[in-house]
Amino acid sequence: MKHFIRIGLCALALLNLQSTTFAANLPDMMNLRLVGHSDLNGAGKGGEGLALKQYGSKTVLFLAHESGPQCISVIDVTNPAKPAVLKQLPVEAAFVRCNSLALTGNILVVARQSEKVGQPHGGIKVYDISDASDPKLLSYMDLTGPSSRGTHYLTISDGRYAFLATGAKDFVPKNPNDDQMLMIVDLQDPKNPKEAGRWWLPGTKVGDTEAPPARVHPFDSGFRLHDGLSPVERPDRAYLGWLDGGLIVLDISDKTKPKMVSRISWQSLNEGFMHTIVPILDRNLLIASQESTKDNCKDWPMRITVVDFKKETQPYPLSVMPPPANIADLCKDGGRFGSHNINLNNMPEVSQVLKNTVVTAQFGGGLRIYSIENPNAPKEIAYFAPKVPGNKGGAIQMNDLIVGKGGLIYADDRFTGGLFILQYTGKTPLN
Repeated sequence: MKHFIRIGLCALALLNLQSTTFAANLPDMMNLRLVGHSDLNGAGKGGEGLALKQYGSKTVLFLAHESGPQCISVIDVTNPAKPAVLKQLPVEAAFVRCNSLALTGNILVVARQSEKVGQPHGGIKVYDISDASDPKLLSYMDLTGPSSRGTHYLTISDGRYAFLATGAKDFVPKNPNDDQMLMIVDLQDPKNPKEAGRWWLPGTKVGDTEAPPARVHPFDSGFRLHDGLSPVERPDRAYLGWLDGGLIVLDISDKTKPKMVSRISWQSLNEGFMHTIVPILDRNLLIASQESTKDNCKDWPMRITVVDFKKETQPYPLSVMPPPANIADLCKDGGRFGSHNINLNNMPEVSQVLKNTVVTAQFGGGLRIYSIENPNAPKEIAYFAPKVPGNKGGAIQMNDLIVGKGGLIYADDRFTGGLFILQYTGKTPLN
């Protein structure tokens, strides 16, 4: 961990970063232009699932909602200045959240998670989206159970396999906070999705002979999966954000028996909630994002880290994205501030694959973009963090984003802000 640079609020002056004394004079955006906006028919509550699809000359965005009353919104973004909602599907019950989705071809998979364990409707639903305005349900994979809240997050790889952060009927964690494992689901027959394999951190499941992991983080977020990503260039690997369990790399060449390749954790620094891992393998880098879950910076620092991956069995942190110059103000605005989702680089047919740039959603920090051309010294090159009057304290709570092929960035607010469509205007290439 000696390579990891921990930057706390009290260290800003010592590191000779920009002073926050002029923060009040900072504009709410730099090198970004707002092109279009939708309040999602008043539904708001943007989740962490965005996917683009081209229908001839029409561009459509699929958006998962963080919580009800809506499950997903289907939005025509062909004219980005005037996004139009084509269809919305409601949640099955007030205690259900959809939160995440992924697509491949004409197949859309949407997560379902319940508020409490044992409640119904958890798992995934699979839709035919040949007609964007009329998604047709093909199947429901029931992943409810006495210790399960269903599925929180998912991605798709190889056009066939879905990687789920989920519970299941037969998965009983030793600690209730550890209730979501990795489940790999085969979608070859979308009308009959089948489990191909699963993996959990040894010691966390009832029946494991291994000792449970030590819980040293002041906020116990659990030793459970948030998301897993298997890139097209390495379908035999999965890169996992395992919350307080850290960053995990799995060998999934045999999807029925995933094996751990490496794991590193920030636990020794009392920092948890490893959220998203994005591999940039031709540069031997991983981008690792932690999630802030506490208001007013109570769990700071939650950072985005550049990880050296020359040796996959020995990953180590190189650097962290610099904090905003007005971090002190952002921490006081209300709501969360800190890292969350980042552009996944996993839909090359419709979205940009970025190797020198990291585009991030940071709750109260808004949308923030960094150049990692020099991975040892990332620099901020753009941000968008306007006030949202309907949110707590008026602070934007940017939740997720996707960078389209044309350079447009689609980002959503977790509460009332809706969907923002932005254009990068900076001189540093967005590549």
